[in-house]
Amino acid sequence: MKIKTLAAAVATASLTLASAGAMAAITGSKHDLTAAAAGKNSTTGTNEICVFCHTPHGSDTSASVPLWNRKMAAPTTYTTYASLNTVSLDGTIAPVGSVSLACLSCHDGTQAMDALINAPGSGGYSMSAPDQAWTWATGGTADLTGRLASGVANLGQDLRNDHPVGVQYAGGGATATNLSNFRDPDFKPLLTSTINGNQVWWVDSGTVTGSRDKSDMILYSRNDFPGATGVMQPSVECASCHDPHAGETASVSPPSVAFLRMSNAGSAVCLACHVK
Repeated sequence: MKIKTLAAAVATASLTLASAGAMAAITGSKHDLTAAAAGKNSTTGTNEICVFCHTPHGSDTSASVPLWNRKMAAPTTYTTYASLNTVSLDGTIAPVGSVSLACLSCHDGTQAMDALINAPGSGGYSMSAPDQAWTWATGGTADLTGRLASGVANLGQDLRNDHPVGVQYAGGGATATNLSNFRDPDFKPLLTSTINGNQVWWVDSGTVTGSRDKSDMILYSRNDFPGATGVMQPSVECASCHDPHAGETASVSPPSVAFLRMSNAGSAVCLACHVK
C-alpha cells in the first residue's frame, strides 16, 4: 500500500510539474492575455491564463485540440494556398481543419480574443461564444473589442500569403506502413508511432533522436484529403512549426520568436523539413 501511495504521489507531482512548466512558458508571453500582462494584448476581464483557449467543462467537442474553449469558423470561410495553382505545390490541400482551425479562431481576426464558450466564473457558458466585452489594453495588436487588427499574427481569412496548412507532407503518399512513399523527394525522413491508439507523425529535429519531443516538427493525422479520403496521412498544420505553449524565451541562440519549435537561425525551421 505504501508503494502504491508513493507511486501515486510521484505521478501527481510529475503532472503538476509538467503543468507548471507549460504555464510558466505562457506567462508573460504574447499568449498571456490576462490583466497581469500589461503592455501587450491584455484585458482587465480575468487573470486566468488558460481560459482563453481551454476549459475543463463544456468544450467544443468538434475541435481536434483538448477542451477547446472557442467557437471555430467554418472551413469554407478561408481561402487556401491551393487557390494560387502554383506548380511547385505537390501535395493536396484539405479544407482548413485540425489544429489549424483552432489557431485561426483568434488569428483570423474575425473573433474577439474573449469570445469564450465557457467564461471564468459561474454562469458564463454559451456555446455561441459571444464576446465577453471586456476592456482591452491599447498599444497592442488588438483593437478595443479584442480582435487582432494589425501585425503579422493577424492572418485574416485569406491564407494565400501564408505557409500552406492542411497540406500533405512531402507531396503526399506517405502512410503508416510506407513512410518513404514521398511524391516529392525534397523532404526529410518521416517518423511515426501509435500513442493511445492514435497515429502520430513527426520529423526529427535531432534534439532527442528517435523519439517525439516538442522541438520536433509535429505532423497531424488527416484522412480528408481530396482524392485520398479515408487514408490516414501526415498533414502540415500551424502547430507543426509553432508551439503555443513554448513562450518566447527558450534557451536557444538567437532566442525563439513567434512560438517556433526551434530557433530559425540559418533557416533551421525551414530546413527541418525541406531538403534545399
